This record gives sequence, C-alpha cells and structure tokens, in this order.
Amino acid sequence: MGTGKRIALLALHLESNRFAPSVDRADFEEKVLLYGDDILADAAMKHPRMVGTMTGFIHTMNETGPWTPVPIVNADAGAAGPIDHEFYLELKAEMRERLEAAMPLDAVYFGEHGAAVSTEIPDPDGDLFQMARAIVGPEVPIISTLDLHANISQEMIDATDALIIYRTNPHVDQYERGVEAAGAMQELLGNVRATTAFIRLPIVAPQVTQLTASGPYGEIIDYGQTLIDETVMNISIAGGFTYGDTPHNGMAFLVTTRDDMAKARTLCRDLAARVWAYRERFTPQLTSLEDCIAGAVERGEDTSLPSVIIADVADNPGGGGRGNTAWLLEGLHESDAKGVILGVFNDAALATDAHENGVGATFEAQFNRDEADQYSKPFSAEATVLSLSDGKIVGRDPGSRKGMAINLGPTAALQVGTVSVIVISIRQQCIDPGYFEEFGVSVRDAHTVVVKSRGHFRAGFLPYFPPERVVECDAPGLTSPNLDNFDWTGFQRPIYPLDQEATWTPPDW
Repeated sequence: MGTGKRIALLALHLESNRFAPSVDRADFEEKVLLYGDDILADAAMKHPRMVGTMTGFIHTMNETGPWTPVPIVNADAGAAGPIDHEFYLELKAEMRERLEAAMPLDAVYFGEHGAAVSTEIPDPDGDLFQMARAIVGPEVPIISTLDLHANISQEMIDATDALIIYRTNPHVDQYERGVEAAGAMQELLGNVRATTAFIRLPIVAPQVTQLTASGPYGEIIDYGQTLIDETVMNISIAGGFTYGDTPHNGMAFLVTTRDDMAKARTLCRDLAARVWAYRERFTPQLTSLEDCIAGAVERGEDTSLPSVIIADVADNPGGGGRGNTAWLLEGLHESDAKGVILGVFNDAALATDAHENGVGATFEAQFNRDEADQYSKPFSAEATVLSLSDGKIVGRDPGSRKGMAINLGPTAALQVGTVSVIVISIRQQCIDPGYFEEFGVSVRDAHTVVVKSRGHFRAGFLPYFPPERVVECDAPGLTSPNLDNFDWTGFQRPIYPLDQEATWTPPDW
C-alpha cells in the first residue's frame, strides 16, 4: 500500500423508502459518515462500522496490491427515507471537491447501496456515478458494488464499467462482493475491457418474495452463476426496492463480459425471459395479524408445540420502517400470550424513561409518545425494567452484520405483561439473537419470537428457526408487502403485479 494505482473510494449507502421521513446529515452521522483516512482506519478495525463491501475491497487490494487508496467519503444511513436534497447537494459537492483534488486517479470504487432517492431527484446513485465520470474521464475504470435491492437506472449503467450486486438475501456476501469488485478492478487496470448488457423487467416484486435460499429469485440467481466463464465476468440480478417508487423500479438483469457484448446480450435476454415466464410466483404469502396472535396464545398454552418466529415485515427498519408499530405488541399483550419476546422496538423516549427508572422498577410505559408517523400509534402498559445497556453489540455469525460494530443506543429490556420487549434508541432492524440475548432475554426459551425485520433476521436466527417455523405477519406499516396499500406515483406503468395486464417484449438488439 502507498504505491501503485491510485484508486478513489466513495460510498453513498442508502435505501430510500419514499413514504418514510427524510434523512439529513445528523442521520448519517448517527450511523456512518467518514471522510479521508477515517475510512481506512475503520476498515482496519476488528469490528468495522462500514458495510462489508468497502472493507472487502480495501482488504483485497491491500493483499493483491500495490495500490494507493484515495479515500474520499463514506456516507451510510442504512434504510431510511429520502435524503434531504440540500444535504445531498452538500455531500455531492464534498465528493466532487475531494475527487478533483485527488486527480490524477487510475480508478474509482463506489460502495453504494443503489436505491437512494432524494427529496427532489429519483436517482442520486446515477448522479454521483455521472459526476465521477465527468471528473476522471472516459478511460478510467469505475466499479460499484450494489445491494440486490438496488433500483438500476440507465445512467448508472452508462457511467460505470461494472456493477457487482449481492447474491444473497439475507445479505451475507457483502464482504465477498467487495473482494470480487477488487478482482474485477485489477482486471480492468490490466486493460481488460468490460461490456455490460442490461434489461429491466416491468416487475416490482414484493420484498418478501426476494429471498435467495429458495424460491423464484434464488433460482434465477443460482442459474445465472452457472453461466460465469472465461468470457462472462459477472452476472447480477437486482430484485429492486419497491418503496423507492422511482421510474427505474423493476427487476434488473446485468451481464458483464470481457469484451463480448453479443454474448452479454444473449444471456441477459435469456435470464429476463425466464423470470417473466414465471412472474406470478412473486406473490407474497402472509399470515393475518389475528392468526399470528392466536398462534402465539396457542403455543403459550401448549408448550409441546414448536416455537415460531414472527416477522413484522410491514414495519421493517431495513426498508425504511420506523420499527415502532404496536399492532402485534398490543394484541399479544391484551391476549396474555405467554413466552413471547419482541424486538427491537425503536423508541428513544421510552428507553430514556427506563434508564431513569432503573432495573427492577415498574412504571407506566408510554410507547410512541413522541412519534407523529401515521403508523406509530401510541400504546401504554405497565412495564418492569429487566435490564439496561448502552446498546453497543457486535453482529453474530451467522448473520448479515457478522463481526460489525452495532450501536442500538441506550437500550432497555422491559417486561410488558407476558411479553418481553427490547427497546432501542437508534432505529434498525433485528438481525440476530444477540439483539435479545445481549440484554438477558433468552431466544431459546421463548415460545414466540417477534422481530421487526423483513428478511435479514433469517440468517441470524436460522440456528433456532428453520424456514418452516417462520411466519410473515400481515400488519400495517411503511414496508407492507401488500402493494395496494400505497399511493404509487413514480413507477413506469403498467408494472406487474400492480397491473396484471403488464406486458414485456424482449429487446431486439
């Protein structure tokens, strides 16, 4: 490190739910907003804060160098609402200024998510890629890794040489995709020419249908990987992030070859046609709120029944949900369902109350007294403080945050009637059993576990709950898989499944 090719490092890692409150600089600072050498310092930590794609890229370049990393900006607010456009312009200006000052550069690596929107524009990712291209010129390689929930625009394709997308959902291959991006970068710096074919289908697949261990999405990703050879460098398939509600929403297929566009187009067209032929399989199978509560009551009364994990998929902080809807909590509390644990409930004011009362205290817990969101209805009940913590934990293996430093903010475990609830202060989804067990609440002993998550919990909780003991609850929320619940204004219509009559014709390249 310190000699060799000069490679700029940038990231805007944001998955924007258009229906959620916007985010600004303070939201990024709460999670990750790093400049310059602080990016390299984080990558060198035993438990980095950055998403694994950036650390995987840096580590691999260090091992395969020589290279000179030129760290610019890494901004990560996770899944949230749109980025405030004024702050986006500030962030873009900071990136531009630092990139221009760093010239000449040999390459640029972005560790993006790929589903950002701002309060004014639908494609900040493509805008940033275009900005970088304008600075470095047409011959300098630009590569980005992307989440498989990225919404791919033509501008993103045009401004980059290769886009490398996660293959797993839950995302347990982020580090590996960073490693792959470093390998691809080495090839491009060695004068290999990358050519990419791109097709976007008019399909907005509900997020719960985009799992990769099984089902239609996993099948097409697995099939695509069998086509990798000495010519095909990468095959990426983005399911997309429905709640971005953008003109470039739709399942996207990218085939990148080593200078063989004809082959890239043939394979890309075949992959897209296969999915279009079985598009009806992207239909969610949800369990009603009433049946979820009735099942929890039954398991509490008959402890011989196997335990179950209920995903509150409509209130997924990993998709922009607030992580604080109370429909399940209130129903389970009122029905006296026994052996239930629920986490993680985002309510900083309530966590503060618990810390002020202290361990062992009983008080009237006011859930959502400071929230104005339409889904964040207030709920109150008597609660006893079981434990208190600063909320700093490390992601477990297996899990999509394994080895990463996680900060939940001031955290409290509360006993609310028969339900044990983990209350946190920094919004995020429940990824693995550590989100309970680090605070003294046993997952193994519970009859029913409720998680505020759409799918990332599946990897972390797999040692406790195989897929057949996972229930996806049909409750209200900002990330409901029932797409008819939303007022879509950004999609290019018709689009399936909202428009059953939607059609697609393969491109005549």
